[in-house]
Formats: sequence, C-alpha cells, structure tokens
Amino acid sequence: MAFEDGPYIKVACFCESVIEGKDGVLSLIRIIDTLTSTASGPEAPDSMPPLDVNFKLVVMSVSGLARGRHELRLLPELPSGIREHDHAFNASIHFEGEGKGANVLVDYGYQFEQEGLYWFHLLLDEQLWSKIPFYVRYNRITTGTRS
Repeated sequence: MAFEDGPYIKVACFCESVIEGKDGVLSLIRIIDTLTSTASGPEAPDSMPPLDVNFKLVVMSVSGLARGRHELRLLPELPSGIREHDHAFNASIHFEGEGKGANVLVDYGYQFEQEGLYWFHLLLDEQLWSKIPFYVRYNRITTGTRS
C-alpha cells in the first residue's frame, strides 16, 4: 500500500456547509452523496438537463509518518468511466507528522450532465489516495399535453 504509514484520511466528503469552532473543531452540515434532479411539465426532457451544484469539499486527514507539503488533486470520473482532467481541482496540503491533522476545505462547483454514479478520485502526489462516490438521479414527470 502506498499510504500504509500515512497520511490517513479521517473524512472525505461533500457537504452543504462547514462550521469551524474557535477550537478548530469542524462541524459538517448536510453531508451530500446523492442528488435528485427533477424536471416536470408537458415538455420535460427525456435526458437530465445539466445540473449546476456548489458544495464544500472536505478532506480531513492525519499525518502519520507523512511530513511536508504534498499536492492534493480531485479528479472527477463520469458514470461512463471517463475522467474529466479539465475539471480537476488542485491544492497543497501540509503534513506535520504523527497524529497532527491537516484539513482541506474548498468551495467546489460542478456541473453534472448525466445521471448515474460519479467517482471523485483523491490523488495525493498523483497516487490514488481514496475516492468519493456521488450519485445523481433524474426524475422526469410529464404533465398536461404536449403541443
């Protein structure tokens, strides 16, 4: 295993908001791993229209034996298996060793263009560290008559 001596992930998720207390403790509000897009009306499209979402990316980790600055990358993978390199996010993360934590909190926006299971790959120094699953559903409701 590439990270058997650290760093270790405590939390990797998307949520609606984060509150950071004066003592540095984080409270994650509305952790999100599934969204449902609904279109209704006589002309409701067969396929899901693009869905713009803004949320917080939260990665909480513990250093273990890791020290120094490392590059964190978030790489989306579509339900089709295609990885979207042009929508990747990069950030630096600094590890101080032992049990000291390092947190990354980022405002992250993404446009979901199809329904299904997305995977957000977390790469540390270009090695797979973990993946965050995110499921998008589409509900189509037709009402009335089409003209």
